[in-house]
Amino acid sequence: MSDAPRLTTTASSKGQVVLPKVVRQSRRWEAGTRPAVEDMADGVPLKPLPVIASTRLADVFGILASTGTPRTLAEMQAGIMAEGRRHAGD
Repeated sequence: MSDAPRLTTTASSKGQVVLPKVVRQSRRWEAGTRPAVEDMADGVPLKPLPVIASTRLADVFGILASTGTPRTLAEMQAGIMAEGRRHAGD
């Protein structure tokens, strides 16, 4: 791309920037592509975030093996509260 003419765009009052069509086409960025934005000293690179398909609970339920005895609801709630207190003390 060093021989190609420099492409420019303008930031709107809302901070929106439209990428030139030639860039979107070369990257195959369709409408709705969500790029990650990273603020770096020498620029702001854009990289598309991976698209993760929607998943139903029924598709993943039981996917992780469990060992030991199941926890009761009271034990799970106590564990959540203990972690909350631990993080609050950080």
